[in-house]
Amino acid sequence: MKFKDMPYERVDIEAAKKELASIMEAFQAAKSADEQLEVHRRYYALSGRMQTQMTIASIRHSIDTSDEFYEAEKTYYDQETPAFEHLAVQYRKLLYASPYREEIEKVIGGPAIRNIELASKSVSEEIIPLMQEENALVTEYEKLLASAAIDWDGDTLNLSTIIPYLNHKDRDVRRRAAKKVNTFYESVEAQLDDLYDRLVKNRTQQAKKLGFETYTELGYCRMQRNSYWREDVERFRAQVKKEWVPFAEEMWENRRKRLGLDVMYHMDEGVSFPQGSPKPTGTPEEILKSGQEMYEELSPETKEFFDFMMDGELFDVFSRPHKQVGGYMTYLPDYHAPFIFANFNGTAGDVDVVTHECGHAFQGYLSGKDPVMEHADITMETAETHSMSMEFFTNPWMEKFFGDRASDFLKSQLEDAVVFIPYGSMVDEFQHIVYDHPQMTPAQRKEAWKKLEAEYKPHMKYEDESSFYQGGGFWQRQHHIYSFPFYYIDYVIAQTDAFQYKIWMQKDYRAAWESYLGFCQASASDFFTNTVKAAGLDSPFEEGTIGKIAQGLREIYNKM
Repeated sequence: MKFKDMPYERVDIEAAKKELASIMEAFQAAKSADEQLEVHRRYYALSGRMQTQMTIASIRHSIDTSDEFYEAEKTYYDQETPAFEHLAVQYRKLLYASPYREEIEKVIGGPAIRNIELASKSVSEEIIPLMQEENALVTEYEKLLASAAIDWDGDTLNLSTIIPYLNHKDRDVRRRAAKKVNTFYESVEAQLDDLYDRLVKNRTQQAKKLGFETYTELGYCRMQRNSYWREDVERFRAQVKKEWVPFAEEMWENRRKRLGLDVMYHMDEGVSFPQGSPKPTGTPEEILKSGQEMYEELSPETKEFFDFMMDGELFDVFSRPHKQVGGYMTYLPDYHAPFIFANFNGTAGDVDVVTHECGHAFQGYLSGKDPVMEHADITMETAETHSMSMEFFTNPWMEKFFGDRASDFLKSQLEDAVVFIPYGSMVDEFQHIVYDHPQMTPAQRKEAWKKLEAEYKPHMKYEDESSFYQGGGFWQRQHHIYSFPFYYIDYVIAQTDAFQYKIWMQKDYRAAWESYLGFCQASASDFFTNTVKAAGLDSPFEEGTIGKIAQGLREIYNKM
């Protein structure tokens, strides 16, 4: 079925709660592991049905944030789903307490049991009003950014469609675009400060009511950190500061010289070559067609997947007014269908949609064949390993997208991935500081960000007119900080896995691909740390891993 033809019906949350209560009753009455697993499949059906309808509504809202019908549906779910989520946690507690848990665990996996423990610590009836308020604040933030209407020579651009001008080869164009974006952020700075302040206080209050000292601990539970914890992440970031920041600074210096600049400002960072960063040579439609050809050649599994996506019109990637910024992959369980949302803007980022987001979608398509729902409940660093690795596995086909500038793209792709590691680590440390000190004022948060910039991006300079950024406000455009607290380090951890595949595929592409395919198929049947090792990769948390990867990438980069 094509996405546009998928029927939508609002989920009756009260009816769903009654159905779940019935399932809980039947689960407790079951007399064996087999009987309980049979009841558990009823939960799968209910959960899948709800998720499908809620996801359809969410997608259609993000496609057009001005659509009043789907805005009302989003508001309804923001208000009503926390109560259902609370009941779902009670159901999973029954599963955890089952006298047949050991037999059940053999079917659904150890991570699923650990996730129940984490989930049971993360919600209670007492905090439902706070969760509802948090949902509403996040929606308000996302709508605020989507409201950007930037005048550009008579056209109205949003924060996605202005990106080509921010990364334009002409520095004067970049400067002008940066001023326009800066003006928008300054116009909403007070609202951004207020929204984040309320989010920090709300989340801290939730944590206190659940018995946590700070929201940091609750945030880790909600991110399902089921195989590593804060201390591991702190050791990881320490390696980044010691081993990776100097490597990233080499990349920035190479770029500055290549651009012929005396001083590289922030507005220059998105440009990799004097003639401008490589851009796709085809139309948006041609990019998708080239993607289909690429995945047909890559493997039988990727051909089947991409044909399914195209036949079902499961992409919405063209930019339009009132469309939510950014991109994502989501999943429609009842149709076993991934869905990709993005905003094509004529930059190399359009190709990232066909590589990065398709990495997510490919794994989702594979896991949809697994009858155990819990195996699809992957943690985010696992999910981002799928997507970031796919960016590298598709490297041999980049001529389809960039023509004679494919080699330029590959060089800038590697540089961008390398310099991302310090930035992503900085975002994570910033959130630890904020939630460890929830009493900080907006001004103090911005001072903390400026201090971290000096540690993680020592080359960073802003021109005088960039007062919003100069004042430490850059983090406010990073929507993960508002919408998905503690998510961002998952990208960084995953990038180290993807780099290992990059190094591996230079030596033996097919062996690296078979490992990656197995990693995707494993999904959440085992813990992330175990799955990484089983795939033949080094754990990102082990001392020495970061330095080893940096050395391997230097060798590849020096041959480009």
